[in-house]
Amino acid sequence: MNKNRKPLNKTRVQHYNTNRTTMNITMSQAMKKIIFLCFALFMMATTAMASELNLSVAASLKEVITELTASYAAKHPGTVFLKNFGPSGTLAGQIENGGPADIIISANTEWVDYLNNKKLVDASSIKTFTYNSLVFTGTTSKKVTSINDLTKLDKIAIGSPKSVPAGEYAMTAMTKAGVAAQLASKLVMAKDVRECLMYAELGEVDGAFVYKTDALQAQKSKLLFAVPQELYPRVVYPMAITIKGAKNDEVKAFHAFLQSDEAKSVLSKHGFALK
Repeated sequence: MNKNRKPLNKTRVQHYNTNRTTMNITMSQAMKKIIFLCFALFMMATTAMASELNLSVAASLKEVITELTASYAAKHPGTVFLKNFGPSGTLAGQIENGGPADIIISANTEWVDYLNNKKLVDASSIKTFTYNSLVFTGTTSKKVTSINDLTKLDKIAIGSPKSVPAGEYAMTAMTKAGVAAQLASKLVMAKDVRECLMYAELGEVDGAFVYKTDALQAQKSKLLFAVPQELYPRVVYPMAITIKGAKNDEVKAFHAFLQSDEAKSVLSKHGFALK
């Protein structure tokens, strides 16, 4: 044994042990922060890898598209849908002005043709999604069974014909029926077909021109008559992939899904026609 060896300083040993414990705690905290940071970066990367699809869709298809996107997302967890519902003309204008859209579904062929002529959609992707028909619904107590009976009413809601296909169809029907001039002062313009239905439901108008599928959802207003098909063009819903969307394989996959048997089943359930 080395007699010259100094005895251990207990105070210094305790201080060393304390420092070591503190260091271990600090290292443990640092490791937790590193793990948390790695997890956060992983989540950010996962979010970044998620495929976002921007859909611009006619207002009358809201329930159908909501159901179909939920079904598709359940099978493709990495797909996120950003849905924009509104009047077809407004949607086309947004796309023309650079608004985000991968797929557009219009309530008439006019606006998809417009975008196609502007080379803003992939022409080969233009397909017919579904069909609908025009009806008149309301809460009026007056007997209204045909378009000629509308002269008895005081207020009639239609979608603004410049941007709302349902309003354009309604104007065409009234003109062909020969009652447009008599009804001009009675018309109340709405931003889209759903607003027309809302006006009818609230009793703010005697009745409204809407699609059959909208009338089926009414709680208070009743379907008073179907507008004869010979008075207006067939209500067709074309869909197309935008030039931007054509670069995304997930967009193409969803576009194909919209033509599937499942999509047709959902459309039928909500009252849309398939041919």
